[in-house]
Amino acid sequence: MDSGWWVVGSALRWLVVCLAVAAGVVIFAVVVQPKRDPLPPEALADYVLVNKDAHTLTLFQRRQTLRIYRVALGRGGSGQKQRAGDNKVPEGMYRISGRNRNSAFHRALRISYPSPEQVIEARQRGVAPGGDIMIHGIRNGLGWLGILQRYVDWTKGCIAVTDPEIEEIWRVVPDGTVVEIRPNE
Repeated sequence: MDSGWWVVGSALRWLVVCLAVAAGVVIFAVVVQPKRDPLPPEALADYVLVNKDAHTLTLFQRRQTLRIYRVALGRGGSGQKQRAGDNKVPEGMYRISGRNRNSAFHRALRISYPSPEQVIEARQRGVAPGGDIMIHGIRNGLGWLGILQRYVDWTKGCIAVTDPEIEEIWRVVPDGTVVEIRPNE
């Protein structure tokens, strides 16, 4: 009978440790997020570079770096997006083709994927190319995750940043801005 209580006690200790670690992670994500000065009001990006290998999004103004953000990407892994539903981030040269203030994610900037060439290539393979590729914040209601969202590639082919970061990107990246998405090297 004593060994049964030991097993229950061990399980409870393990549960308490797991809950304490989870609480610490949430507190870190909410409280200890690095604070940086906002970009100046006159900042206006003219080029966005997404480096899939480094998991970064860099804003440029006249060839000068404005800011670098850590990002989460599509959960489909590395490589070029081939078809709808593969959860990969496309690669190539695009533009910001619009914005969605009422997205299911905190703000969303639409990327002009697929290009006409990518549509033709997908049709030749007999598949749909997919679309609705965005730079966006965290799913509405989950913004408290903050920087934790970066540690797992979780999107369906999009590029995700924290909610405060998308607010800043939304402000300084106008429609029509060039977006280059570089492949994993």
